[in-house]
Amino acid sequence: MLIWCNGQWLEEGNFPSSVMDRGFTLGLGLFETLLALDGRPVFLARHLTRLSASCERLGWQVSFADFQAIAIRLLELNDLKKSRARLRIAVTAGSGPLGDIRQGTDAQLWMTAHPLTELPAPLTAILCPWPRNERSPLAGLKCASYAENLFALDHARRLGFGEAVFLNTTGHLCEAATANIFLVKNGILLTPSLASGCLPGIAREIVLEIATCGKITNQECDLTLKDLENADEVFLTSSLRGIQRVTKIGDQAYLAEGVTAQLSKAWEKATESEISSHSQRPHS
Repeated sequence: MLIWCNGQWLEEGNFPSSVMDRGFTLGLGLFETLLALDGRPVFLARHLTRLSASCERLGWQVSFADFQAIAIRLLELNDLKKSRARLRIAVTAGSGPLGDIRQGTDAQLWMTAHPLTELPAPLTAILCPWPRNERSPLAGLKCASYAENLFALDHARRLGFGEAVFLNTTGHLCEAATANIFLVKNGILLTPSLASGCLPGIAREIVLEIATCGKITNQECDLTLKDLENADEVFLTSSLRGIQRVTKIGDQAYLAEGVTAQLSKAWEKATESEISSHSQRPHS
């Protein structure tokens, strides 16, 4: 596999990282993961907008110029023009003293592309036994220090579930380990507000937009465990999986899927429209 790193095309095994890069030693880095279909990145501009805003929060100066063309070329070089693929963009802090979050001169910015065969399917989830800290300075950042999320997934899978759902320190619903969460009650679409500490997910953002366009009443609000237990439908959203229906959380089953199915069809159309619009534009 070939990667793009700081303006160079390199073999994956020749990644030019310093052993002192705080992105690897301390998890001081940011990343975005997005879907690519038939050689075209999906909603790349939205991902770059979020990544740019995250860099600004950390005081990092990072340029994402020409990333659309770079992504398309990367998919082509890795023979991923006719399939589903996962693009990952990452940026690290580089070397620097402990206690200083400023970027070093050897900071890395790179992009990788790999085949993606996993398709959305209904799944089960379990509540995490520990809370998400909505007051953390990392709340809302897609940060390289991802161990808490992986630990939650491992906990869920050891118990026979596919995902883990976090409450925050106030007992309100927050997000899943690798996705945002939505509930449907009496035809109304509900999702935790960003104040819950959840990631401002790209798929979450788009689902709220298409729900509004489809005249589905939707609210971003504080949601309790009781709201989750009484929901008619539950689904997760992520850029790679789109809309993924949840059939059970713990012992609570969710059998309805009317609004979820409606939004899933709208999601597919939005994705197809995104790919079509970029396919019609010339790329250098």
